[in-house]
Formats: sequence, structure tokens, C-alpha cells
Amino acid sequence: MAKKKQTTGTGGTPATVALEQARIPYAVRAYEHDPATESYGLEAAEALGVDADRVFKTLLVDSERGLGVGIVPVNTLLDLKAVAAALGAKKATMADPKVAERTTGYVVGGISPIGQKKALPTVVDESALDFDTVLVSGGKRGLDLELAPTDLLQITGGLTAPIARRA
Repeated sequence: MAKKKQTTGTGGTPATVALEQARIPYAVRAYEHDPATESYGLEAAEALGVDADRVFKTLLVDSERGLGVGIVPVNTLLDLKAVAAALGAKKATMADPKVAERTTGYVVGGISPIGQKKALPTVVDESALDFDTVLVSGGKRGLDLELAPTDLLQITGGLTAPIARRA
């Protein structure tokens, strides 16, 4: 994979800046975002021609231990009980979208697990390790970043656990 494939007009985001500073190889994967879409992650997978199992969404959860991040394939659901356990909490709920935006510095539908304003405990679904590379949001709608799952874990300080479940 090339160090970076910059697509004209995508601009830098805190996520790309963080990856550059950490010298982590990644590829920019931009696509035309449809504002009428209901599933940002599935839109990305289809627009980029990538198996939805390799495209991961970033979800914020809230627990008695505070906010945390769960990263799961876009064609699955976040298992709140499993992510709570992985974060060392008794239970977790989805974080309020406004809190998620304020805490991460990104808009819903474009929340990247990389380069967030505040570092949060992060759990990546273990299925990410089945792939050479995965895609995550690059920090805005219509922009994904492709990188090795081990690099995703490194840059987020995350751990893996079985936190995804099929609908």
C-alpha cells in the first residue's frame, strides 16, 4: 500500500494528520457522499467497491467508566454488553450524538477513530484482524482511510474483542 494516495479536494483532517505524524502508512479512499443516505458505512462500502466486512464504523458508547469507542463492520451491530465488558464496565449505552461530536471533533457519519480531540478507550471488533487492511472514516463524510488493522490498533491504543453481532 502506498504511503498516501491523496485525492484532490479531500483536504487534510485530524485523522490524516495523526497518521502522518505517526508515520503510519494509509490510503485515502474518497467517494461522493449522498446526503440522503441512511447508512454512511454501507454507502462507503458500495461506493468504494469494498466488501462491507472490511469497512468499519466508529461508534461512541457511554458507561459508568465514561465514554469509549467501539469499531465494528458496517454490516453489523455493536453488541453493547460485549463492548462494556471489553471496556471493564457493567453496561454501556450509545452516546448522545451531540456528545459524540463535541468529544471527537467530528460530525456523526464522519467520526474517525483516529485523531479525535480526546483520546478514548477503544475496542475494535476482532474480525478486523482477518484482513490485511480495513477502512475507517477519515474524519468527514465521503472520506475513508485504508490501513492495516494492527496500525489502527496502534494509533488508537485500542484492543480487540468480539463486539460485533449480526442483525
